[in-house]
Amino acid sequence: MKLGRVIGRVTLSKTIPAFTGGRWLIVSPFTRGHYQQGRQPPSGLSKDPSPVVFDNLGGGMGDTIGYVEGREASMPFDQPTPVDAINAAIMDEVFYSPLP
Repeated sequence: MKLGRVIGRVTLSKTIPAFTGGRWLIVSPFTRGHYQQGRQPPSGLSKDPSPVVFDNLGGGMGDTIGYVEGREASMPFDQPTPVDAINAAIMDEVFYSPLP
């Protein structure tokens, strides 16, 4: 699972029935630099590509989410579904304590 901050949403005019009830979020993935900012919420955008993540948990702008990519992203669906990333968790807090 990767962590990232929701920075936007995508609106579709048509979608397949398996995606009914969910929405699409644009996520800026966290890097090591984000975690090293201490107890403050990670800020700034990542230079890594921002994936579009399917969300049926209710994540919103500015939320920190945990998302999975690849084959694991299609596991929550009954039928094989063409999805690359899915929101698996909405984080309340993230604590980072690097090894000395």
